[in-house]
Order: sequence, then C-alpha cells, then structure tokens
Amino acid sequence: MSGQRIQRWAGVLLLLATLFLCSFRLALAADLSVITSYPPSFYEPFQRAFEAHNPDIRLTIVQRNTSSASRFVIEKPDVVADIFWASATDAFELLKRRGALRKIHPRQTGAPERVLGYPLNDPDGFYLGFALSGYGLVYNPAYLSQYDLPVPRSWQDLLNPVYSGHIGITSPSRSGTTHLIVEALLQTYGWERGWALLSEIGGNLSTVTARSFGVASGVAQRRFGIGVTIDFLAKAPDVSGGENVFALTPDPIYVPANIAILSRAKNVGAAERFVDFLFSAEGQGILLQPIIGRIPVLASLNAGLLPMEDAGGLLTPHGFDARLSAERYGIVNLIFDDYIVRRRAMLARLWARLRAMENLEGGDAARRSTLALARRLLGTPPLPDAEVRKLPETLKGEWPRGMTRTNEQQAFARDIRGTVEQNLTRAESLLVSISTPSSRRW
Repeated sequence: MSGQRIQRWAGVLLLLATLFLCSFRLALAADLSVITSYPPSFYEPFQRAFEAHNPDIRLTIVQRNTSSASRFVIEKPDVVADIFWASATDAFELLKRRGALRKIHPRQTGAPERVLGYPLNDPDGFYLGFALSGYGLVYNPAYLSQYDLPVPRSWQDLLNPVYSGHIGITSPSRSGTTHLIVEALLQTYGWERGWALLSEIGGNLSTVTARSFGVASGVAQRRFGIGVTIDFLAKAPDVSGGENVFALTPDPIYVPANIAILSRAKNVGAAERFVDFLFSAEGQGILLQPIIGRIPVLASLNAGLLPMEDAGGLLTPHGFDARLSAERYGIVNLIFDDYIVRRRAMLARLWARLRAMENLEGGDAARRSTLALARRLLGTPPLPDAEVRKLPETLKGEWPRGMTRTNEQQAFARDIRGTVEQNLTRAESLLVSISTPSSRRW
C-alpha cells in the first residue's frame, strides 16, 4: 500500500473516530429543560456560551409568553422541566404559591438587596434576580414635533389632555411587564387613586397593543407617539429603527428579571450550573450586548448603570409587595380589560368632555359639584379595595386565557362589566344634564 493511500485511510479513520466521539458525548449529554418567556435573540447567546463550557449538558428551550409559561408549569406537572426563566416577578410568586419552585441559594454579586424599593431576590429564597431593567416612557421625537406635543417626563404627564389619542400601552393580561407597571402604580397610589389615574390615562390612549413589543414598534412606526414600556423593549434594534427615545421618569421603577429552579426538576445539578453561569462574569457580560440591553446585577459590571438609592423611585417609600401582586393578579387583569381596554373609546369621549366642561369659566356650586361627581365616577374601580381583599382565590387569582371559566367566574365577570358600565353611563348622564351649548360638541 502506498504512503498516500495509508495517509488517506488514516484521515478517514480519524474522522470516523471524531464523529463517533462526538456522537458518544452527545448521547451522554444531560438534557436541561428551560421554560422561558425570552425570545431566541435573548436566550441563544446564553445557550451557546453555556453549552460551550458545559459540553455534557444540552439545553432544551420551551419558549412561551409569561402567562402561558406559568400556566404550562402549573397545568402540566408531568412534563419534564428544570428551570423557569422570565422577567415578571409576579409569575414567580404565583409559581411559588403553587409549590412549583424549590429553594435556591443566592449568588454573591455585590448588588444591593433592593433597588429603589424593589427587592432584587425573593426574600423567601425561591427565585433570584439576575438582571435589572427600568420602566418608563418611550416617544418618537418626529411624531411629537408633527403634532406639536411636549416631551412627556412623568407618569402624571400622561394625564395631560394634549396627549389624548397619542399614547399606546399593552394589556397587563397579555404582558407581564405591563402588569408590573400597573401593579406598581396601584401599590404606590393606593387601589382607588391608582385606578383613577389609570382611567384618566385610559382616556388618552390611542390603542392597546396585543403584545409588549407592539408599544415600542407602534411608536417607531408613528402609529402613536408615546408608549409605556420597559427600557430593553424601547431600545431593541429590531423595533426602534433608531428613532425611539426612552426616558425614565423622575420616580423610576427598576425591576429584576428572574430565574428559578422548579420543584419537579430532574437535573438539579445541571440547573445549578446554569444559574452559576448566569451570575458569572461571562454570563453577566452577555447582558450588556446591545441586542439584550439589560443591566447586570454583578457589581463589577454595573457601575454607573444603577440609580442612586436616594434618587427616589416610585416604589421607594413602601417597597413592592410581590405577594400582594400575585394574590390579586387575576382581578387586576380582569378590571383593566373591562375598565380600560374595552371601554377605551368611551373613556376617551367622557374624559374629553369632562375636561372641556371643567375648563369653562363660571358655573354655580351645583354645577361644580356635578362635575366633581362625574370625575369620581369615571375614576372609580368596579370593586373597592376592602372587597377585593375578601375575594376567594378562585376569583382573585390568575384567570388563564383560553381556559373555560366556572359559572362563578362568569357571573363575577358579568358583575364587574355591569358595574363599570353603570359608573360610566351615570357619569355621562351627569355631564349631559349640565351641558351648555358651547360644550355639546364634545
């Protein structure tokens, strides 16, 4: 046999041996199942880096939105799953209350326990915050210029009548990030005052988008000029087109993105290794990539990115109660959908009319009293806080989309809709009763 043929056969044998070894290693690789709400553009850089360092572990990703992901864990207890990885804290609280999470020890990062009143890790030790994001306002400067609108600076600015028809938001029942914004406002201002604020913002809405990313996308496309969103969605390269501007409010909200190990996990050792990687310098560094755009919790990487604690955030005075948020998750979503989403056009008409009549000079005490009552009715939630606290879990907790509602839930939802309609109809009747010729055009 010639030397060339020997070399060729040696090359073939080496290739076969390599392929066999790779196949053998893949066969031995442990599967680590991760349920996440993050899109591939987010999780794939972590997946590639982790598997490169851990060839004996193969990640299997189950990607769903937050609500669907949490339902998947709760409703399919026999499905193999090791890790839950998402942003919305109340989804983790919901899973914790259902016994779906196992204890997890915190990693040493040098991060503070709270950032502007929001706890970084679960105080009970069931999930950890691995990244931070700021909630605020996104706007399109060209759009604002076109309609001669001022730049919004605060949550209260969104009540300004000049923004009527120019604001976009998504429903908290479809978006964990929006649910946290709504819940933060309710916890900061209180149940009644918080809903009054949300109702008046609702009167200024142009639309309610189907998904979280639709807010920043809509602003970029100039379908509306201002959106309520989170920093990484507002600045995402695939939606902003370079025109969107994101601004934190003077009292910002910083919320952690989280990770937990499920109580049903079959590969706890591999799950702990993934968590370790997520908190390592390399894993935390991936968060700084423009396509991901999150703030690392590792102190050595987040210098200058975190707000000063004395800066004052929306949640600073009292902190965020994640347990309360999880307890009333369903009723908050139900009220928002019936009160703000489905009545958006009616709210816009009535708030515009009320404001116009309030701005008219003159009027006696009876007229002013009627206007004040109409304002209260427009801003009154269908259930007071005291009644919400007494509701059973079946009516107050999560109401999964697509699930058949019980007779009790259907009757309760009808009552909510009826009360909202009654309050708004009564407010409209009051406004009609004191209308003047100059205000009837509203």
